[in-house]
Amino acid sequence: MRCRITKSFRFDAAHWLPHVPAEHKCRRLHGHTYTVVLGLEGELDPQLGWVQDYTEVAAACRPLLRELDHRCLNDLEGLENPTAEILAAWIHARLAPHLPLLVDVTVRETPTTEAVYCP
Repeated sequence: MRCRITKSFRFDAAHWLPHVPAEHKCRRLHGHTYTVVLGLEGELDPQLGWVQDYTEVAAACRPLLRELDHRCLNDLEGLENPTAEILAAWIHARLAPHLPLLVDVTVRETPTTEAVYCP
């Protein structure tokens, strides 16, 4: 049986968008409490009854969270223009080697805005 699971995590970080017009509010340094949702899909393990252990997913995320939390995202290599879309792809690139069942990454900057990266 094939199923989809999700695991969410949050972090606080600042950023600014260098390519928007100077008068745009996102051109100024500001912060968000980001919510990231990882989507994983696969066959249920017939004995354990799950796609993947959530503990393993959380462990794969811990180093990434340390890298992102309470940082200015623009200072991180590859995030010089840290839009939600670019951040979602950046997170996917770092987690996919550790989470082979990862199929998408959603980044929420606010409760009403999100970007979904589906490679």
